[in-house]
Amino acid sequence: MDAGPWTLLDGIGALVTNDPGIGAGPLGPVRDAALLFGDGVVQWVGHRGREPYGDKVVRIDLDGRAVLPGFVDSHTHPVFAGDRADEFAARMAGQPYTAGGIRSTIAATRAATDAQLDATVSRLLTEARRSGTTTIECKSGYGQTVADELRSLRVAAAHTPETTLLAAHVTPPEFDGRTDDYVRMVIDRMIPVCAPHAKWIDVFCERGAFDTEQCRTVLTTGVAAGLIPRVHGNQLGPGAGVQLAVEMGAASVDHVTHTDTDDIAALAHGTTVATLLPGAEFSTRTPYPDARRLIDAGVTVAVATDCNPGTSYTTSMPLCIALAVREMRMTPDEAVWSATAGGAQALRRTDIGILRPGARADVIALDAPSHAHLAYRPGVHLVSHVWKDGLRQ
Repeated sequence: MDAGPWTLLDGIGALVTNDPGIGAGPLGPVRDAALLFGDGVVQWVGHRGREPYGDKVVRIDLDGRAVLPGFVDSHTHPVFAGDRADEFAARMAGQPYTAGGIRSTIAATRAATDAQLDATVSRLLTEARRSGTTTIECKSGYGQTVADELRSLRVAAAHTPETTLLAAHVTPPEFDGRTDDYVRMVIDRMIPVCAPHAKWIDVFCERGAFDTEQCRTVLTTGVAAGLIPRVHGNQLGPGAGVQLAVEMGAASVDHVTHTDTDDIAALAHGTTVATLLPGAEFSTRTPYPDARRLIDAGVTVAVATDCNPGTSYTTSMPLCIALAVREMRMTPDEAVWSATAGGAQALRRTDIGILRPGARADVIALDAPSHAHLAYRPGVHLVSHVWKDGLRQ
């Protein structure tokens, strides 16, 4: 073995690997299991008592706890300033959600210092890590000037490699009535400056935001600059977002609350992941996506938090798993897979969301004998241990 201690998790009651080659079914489960990791990656997976051992292995007895891959939160908006609790309270009093509330966050974010933005991201990602999230995607989109989108991406990049330029979020106030002019600024000035600091390019293809052609133009320019497309689509009503995402070969189309037969067929025959964000429906008191219909059609589904100050102010993947099971008719197995391996596919990663030799040692243990308890015991903090790249958090 290489220098430095490796870690053996022993006494695992139920292990979720997400590798059908290790255990039967999509979750690849192993009962009475052990897991060995070192040098940041998984080294061995199998039944307890069969593990390789050595002098430099630190053994941890998990006393029957369930173990699974760290959650992969593939859709968040944590780079912001300000608070929209009043907007939430108004929605709960019966006022409908529209995308206009984003502008109040834009104003607060522009006025914030880099240190203030970084403090917010650090706080939210610390929350997420405590809840078992080991990989997180972070979007810009609350700056909407070249300088503010650039600094938002720099703040995000200090915390994760999964950074997304969401310049086409809404039209900022200074471009009222001139959305085409704003799009021109995005493609001519913002993307060239910001692309070196992002991995992904995203658009809000929705009424009240950007139309299909505007979104296609932004995505095409982003792809030419080396970014990979993602789409916010079909959240507020039927629209072209899903079809555009599939057409562009986007890694993911997110929300997909309102889909028809053609949308589902396109997703089922394409490579685009449908990322469901039940925290948004919970927070806006709107209908949930029909996950059952998507899954039954063969669509690859991810579950993420959509953490943002206006419509889903949560970092809790366990909450979203519980909502996916209760409100979107997913089974506990499907919801856990979608929050781990599904999120990894939405980020086009094969080294996370799975526990097999060579994968990242991103591991969580629960104070429960089964992953089903994440939905069975909603609102209870069950994550007892978190390892990121093999290091205890």
